[in-house]
Amino acid sequence: MTYRQPWSKKHKKVTAATPYSLSNSFAQPLTSEELIDLSLERGDQEIVDCYYKHSLDYTPNGGSIDLRTEIANLYGPNITLENIIVFPGAQIALQTAASALLHGQSHSIVFTPGYQSVQEAPAHAGSQVTKIRLLPEDGWQIDPKKVKAAIKHNTKYIVINEPYNPAGTLMGHKLQEQLIKIAAENNIHVMSDEVYRLLEHDPKDRLPAMADFYANGLSACTLSKPWGGCGITIGWLVLQDMDLKQRIIDTQYFATACPSRASEIQAIMTLRASDIILDKNMKIIRHNMKLLDQFFDEYSVLFEWIRPKAGAVAYVKFKGPLSTDELGTLLAASGISIKPAYVFSEEGANCDDYFRVGYGEEKMPAALDALIAFVEEHKEEWRI
Repeated sequence: MTYRQPWSKKHKKVTAATPYSLSNSFAQPLTSEELIDLSLERGDQEIVDCYYKHSLDYTPNGGSIDLRTEIANLYGPNITLENIIVFPGAQIALQTAASALLHGQSHSIVFTPGYQSVQEAPAHAGSQVTKIRLLPEDGWQIDPKKVKAAIKHNTKYIVINEPYNPAGTLMGHKLQEQLIKIAAENNIHVMSDEVYRLLEHDPKDRLPAMADFYANGLSACTLSKPWGGCGITIGWLVLQDMDLKQRIIDTQYFATACPSRASEIQAIMTLRASDIILDKNMKIIRHNMKLLDQFFDEYSVLFEWIRPKAGAVAYVKFKGPLSTDELGTLLAASGISIKPAYVFSEEGANCDDYFRVGYGEEKMPAALDALIAFVEEHKEEWRI
């Protein structure tokens, strides 16, 4: 396997200790105290006692029954606790699924720009990979014709990310159906990274989970994005293919075989308070979206975006004279972090004028004010 350097490595060095973050991709972070308070408010003393008094034995491979039962409640009638595999985060879930399914003679289709693990997990598993470029002029949408053209006799896997990171866009129901039809006709598994599902800005836009909708589909999720449970470090896969499930669990055995019980209990607390937490986070997101609307109206000469439909991230085009690598370095020197294009695609991918911003946190308006002050200071020289 070829060594693959994390694309975000440079960004983390450049933005270390910046006080104003527009880089974060998650919703407002939870606290342990908040989870306990929410549990007690609904009269769930039992889960609080469990948290304080739980055993430090190993948890089962694939996660404990009580957590898998809570996760299954997020999905349709075809999904039970037997269709759930729990991991210490979604990133290891993506890698483990690819390793279980793929090999050196298989072929996968992924899309770029995007989160590196979504693109690179099949390659890490040894698979041949075709990357299909998504374009702003297409609204960052997948073109089914390009998918059909990329399929080979040995194509086993298509990996998508909907809602889409870094742009916050979301495919429509018809496009989802077209992709599943293409995959089914060619006996291809589809991994759908759905870490921003449940953060649709209009709930009517919500897609069915891939694992609900397609027998060879997999859905990946994590507590970090919609719920802000980053430090809980719990993610999961959902799938109907029980043979593949066992292969994934067998592969998981040689990696991080089981999650922490404390994390599992906090995950249960989070999911039982899901409605309250998601409602709070959507209010923050909608408030911050209004501020971003004002920003793009005011500075349309220098910045533009395709307005997001879901999640807490947006991909922004900078129309000034700098690459976003250069812009990001200047902003970091002023205490502001963004995520430049190089974090989402390999060098030479011709998207150097884009950067990602996150807007899921209560502290985002202060970071946006700092960005506005920076733009005001430089806008005349940039226009020239």
